[in-house]
Amino acid sequence: MMREKLARFMVGRNGNDQLNLFLFALDAVLLVTAAFVKGIAGRVFYAAVLALLGYVYFRMFSRNLVRRREENGKFLRLYYKIRATLKLRREKWVQRKDYKFYTCPACKTTLRVPRGHGKIKIVCRKCGNTFTGKS
Repeated sequence: MMREKLARFMVGRNGNDQLNLFLFALDAVLLVTAAFVKGIAGRVFYAAVLALLGYVYFRMFSRNLVRRREENGKFLRLYYKIRATLKLRREKWVQRKDYKFYTCPACKTTLRVPRGHGKIKIVCRKCGNTFTGKS
């Protein structure tokens, strides 16, 4: 009975999305941090926790679905860009002994060449630009 009422209430509303989940996790981190900070700084943290929680509920119950989807899309693009950058850095670190990494001067694509071959001609697979580098 109550579940049906809640489902009817949420029809046409945004509900939870990835941005809301991230903001809620950030809110939990701020709440734990606020518990350890004393004085005025602690009160500021608690105020930030309440403001962020209010924004999470505002987004959750919002009927402006287009605007909320745009916000979530921007968040996801930024999230995946950061995630891809961190993944590339990790791969470079793991493969640093066997390969040397170059950035194409034309299209900024990361290129990998085997180490120990001296001065070589590097051809970008994406744009076809050619440059030389020492492996």
